[in-house]
Amino acid sequence: MHAALAGPLLAALLATARARPQPPDAGQCRPPGSQRDLNSFLWTIRRDPPAYLFGTIHVPYTRVWDFIPDNSKAAFQASARVYFELDLTDPYTISALASCQLLPHGENLQDVLPRELYWRLKRHLDYVKLMMPSWMTPAQRGKGLYADYLFNAIAGNWERKRPVWVMLMVNSLTETDVRSRGVPVLDLYLAQRAEKMKKSTGAVERVEEQCHPLNGLNFSQVLFALNQTLLQHESVRAGSLQAPYTTEDLIKHYNCGDLNAVIFNHDTSQLPNFINTTLPPHEQVTAQEIDSYFRQELIYKRNERMGKRVMTLLQENEDKICFFAFGAGHFLGNNTVIDVLRQAGLEVEHTPAGQTIHRAHSLRPKSHRLHTVAILASCVGFLPPSGGQRPAGFTRGPQCQHQAGHGEVLARAGQP
Repeated sequence: MHAALAGPLLAALLATARARPQPPDAGQCRPPGSQRDLNSFLWTIRRDPPAYLFGTIHVPYTRVWDFIPDNSKAAFQASARVYFELDLTDPYTISALASCQLLPHGENLQDVLPRELYWRLKRHLDYVKLMMPSWMTPAQRGKGLYADYLFNAIAGNWERKRPVWVMLMVNSLTETDVRSRGVPVLDLYLAQRAEKMKKSTGAVERVEEQCHPLNGLNFSQVLFALNQTLLQHESVRAGSLQAPYTTEDLIKHYNCGDLNAVIFNHDTSQLPNFINTTLPPHEQVTAQEIDSYFRQELIYKRNERMGKRVMTLLQENEDKICFFAFGAGHFLGNNTVIDVLRQAGLEVEHTPAGQTIHRAHSLRPKSHRLHTVAILASCVGFLPPSGGQRPAGFTRGPQCQHQAGHGEVLARAGQP
């Protein structure tokens, strides 16, 4: 598989509802007057040394890189450990993502989909395959990317895939997105840079943890979602629909400083928005059920799990600068990764563009820092891998921000 195509599931999981192609500069902002005018998706975890949280989006890095503040890049540069949602440079990750999409027992889509829905899907994919050569750019062809190769890389095994993954695949087969293929998405670009810079890299999730919630949708809901997705794309082809959120909208929000949690949550959950007022009442109920299920499974539960694993990694790397790059939606809205860390007693603050990145040096004994981080890890409801009993004097609930009988605020546990 071509390395530039190895974003999350060949970047096919960027599944916000797509509209007709946008002008090339639709997602661009005016060049900022200074660094302080840039938007920042960087947060600092106050400890010694510091750690950083950075919000990404699943779009070609070239569309956003010039709008990422210098201090975010400096935090990445200064880090010794870099962690992502998944390890995008590991061939096993891509292989496991591909395997989890397949129907069980050697089934084919034609065996499980209603006949009419199957043939609508096939007609749409035939249309995409026919149009793709005209969607390709000279730059892509110059890199050796051609339409047949790209179509097969994205959709070559579509009849063996589960319907929910076919729905996501369909959303990635638009002119706008096809034209962006061959350029790494921001997450993958950072992972590639980290490898070139000899940084230690890792992941906070396993493929199964992203895959199983998608496969957990019941079959009637899957059929509804696939049908709605095809209706959207058929309407776009007919020129009768302008979808609410596009890739260009996402880029503009990211570059221009609109911290709109709604649109970033769609990018993070990797699903289109099916809720609209034109649906009949019973279908609105189904759309709401799907939205609630995935909000819980792909955002809230993941945020809690990711936050706990950040805590574990901070404990394991208590003397290293760590940089965590997750989808921006994990840091915006309700029940975020940041909320999990703050509830555990860590001090996490937004880092505006233009603010200097400081590299502190610890004045506390190593054993003391390990003890306080162990308390923080236990506070979010788990024991770190090094294990043992919870520290004496530990209390849960609102009191977990303090070590009983000690009086020290654990939010500053690593500070001198």
